[in-house]
Amino acid sequence: MPNKVAPDLDSTPGLEALVEVVRMLREPGGCPWDIEQTHATLVSHMLEEAYEAVAAIQNEDQENMCEEFGDVLLQVVLHAQIASEDGRFDLQDIAKGIAEKLIRRHPHVFADDQADDVDAVLKNWEAIKVEEKGHSKPKGMLHGVGEGLPSLMRAQKIQKKAAKVGFDWPDLDGVRAKIDEELAEVEEARESGDQAHLESEIGDLLLAVTNLARRSGVDAESALAGANDRFTKRFGLVEEGVLADGGDWATENIDQLEERWQEAKRELASGGGQ
Repeated sequence: MPNKVAPDLDSTPGLEALVEVVRMLREPGGCPWDIEQTHATLVSHMLEEAYEAVAAIQNEDQENMCEEFGDVLLQVVLHAQIASEDGRFDLQDIAKGIAEKLIRRHPHVFADDQADDVDAVLKNWEAIKVEEKGHSKPKGMLHGVGEGLPSLMRAQKIQKKAAKVGFDWPDLDGVRAKIDEELAEVEEARESGDQAHLESEIGDLLLAVTNLARRSGVDAESALAGANDRFTKRFGLVEEGVLADGGDWATENIDQLEERWQEAKRELASGGGQ
């Protein structure tokens, strides 16, 4: 006989079954790994599952998308179960809270307000957020913006927020000039030999390039993800060529590697890749 009887997936609604399975995994006699988890230990898992779900979306992989969404949902249910064990909140509280927020922030749907386009919806959303926090101590405009996000995504969010009050270059010429300025400062820092200064200047350069992406209507996170994928595919073809010619990277000089790289680019481009 098994230690525990799993819910009947044919007769139990999926979400109810998931909540019950997680509860059983966490209770005495359950899984040692699940039992020892806390909100803090699950942070990396939450990030990993979210990124894998995004990858499935970008790849338009419907089957994998369903599975990855399930993995993300598992993280939410785990956090809810951990909190419920201390009597703080549970999955119902989470669901009710977000439902209330959606109703409150969509008065053009659930009340008498008007919002005829996306810009109007976003403007109302921000105004309602400010009103909701009106009784708390005032904080800076960028306080808490994008906290917990990867740095590239946070940079975009911060810049977008600052741009709403006009703190932005009037055109792309200013953005390009800023990139040139930051490149020059990176070179100065590199020549100085001050590693901390170099890190700071490279950070400023990355911030400026992120601004160029935003002002050009490009999502910097997606752009870099695409570049990573292209690099991986191209490098794979370079590696295949090296292995086919004896597999000795040490005998390949930079000119030979560049030639292989350009050939990989052409091959992928001709096959619909990039």
